Amino acid sequence: MTSQPGHTVKSFDDDLRSLRSRIGQMGGYARQQLDDSIAALLSGDVETAHRIAEGDKRLDEMEMEAESFAISIIARRAPMAGDLREVIAALKIGSVIERIGDYAKNCARRVEVLVGGVSREVHPGIAEMARMASSLFDDSMRAFAQRDPALAQQVADGDEAIDDYYESLFQALLSQIAEDPNQTASATHFIFIIKNLERVGDHATNIAEMVHYSATGEHLGERPKGGDATGLTLPL
Repeated sequence: MTSQPGHTVKSFDDDLRSLRSRIGQMGGYARQQLDDSIAALLSGDVETAHRIAEGDKRLDEMEMEAESFAISIIARRAPMAGDLREVIAALKIGSVIERIGDYAKNCARRVEVLVGGVSREVHPGIAEMARMASSLFDDSMRAFAQRDPALAQQVADGDEAIDDYYESLFQALLSQIAEDPNQTASATHFIFIIKNLERVGDHATNIAEMVHYSATGEHLGERPKGGDATGLTLPL
C-alpha cells in the first residue's frame, strides 16, 4: 500500500478524501446494482429488474457530482505529480464505474424476456461468472481506496480467468442452440449477459491499471487475454 505525506493545507487532504469517498460510494452502488440484476435474472424477479433499470439514473447523477468535485479540486488546488494523477484517476474511474452500472442495467432489462425461456442448466454458470466479476470489481475498488499497486496488479492478473470462463459459457450456449433451435432467442440473450459480465471484468482491470499508475507513476505491462469467442458466428 502506498501512502502520501499530508499536505500543508489540511483542506486539500480533506478534498482528496472526499473525492475517494465519492468514488467509493459509486463503486458500492454499482456493485449492488450488478449483484441485484443477476439475482433478479436467476429468480425471474421482474419487479426488481425494473427497479434496477430505473436506479441507473442515480449512478449517472453520482458520476456527474464526483466529476464536478474533481474538476473543482483541479481548479482550486492546482495539484501536481502524484496528487494530479490521483484526481485524474478518480475522474476516469468514476466513468468506468458508470459503465459497469450500465452493464447491470442491460442485464436487468433482459430479465422479463428470459423468465422461463431457457434451460436452468445455464444458471450456475451465470452465477459463478457474476461472482468472479463482482469479486474482481471489489478488489479493484479496494486497491483504489488503499492506493495499493500490488493489489492492482493482482486484479489485472485475474482478468484472464474471467475471459476463459466466458469462452466456456459461450460455447455451452452455442451447443444449447444447436441441440434445441427453439431456444435460440433466449440463449442469445444469455450470450449478451455473459458478455456484459466479461466486460465488467475488463473494466475492473482498467480501474486497477489506473490505480497502479496513480500510486506509482508507472503503467502496468500488457496483460494476456483469454480466448476470444466473439469472432464465432452464431447459428441465428
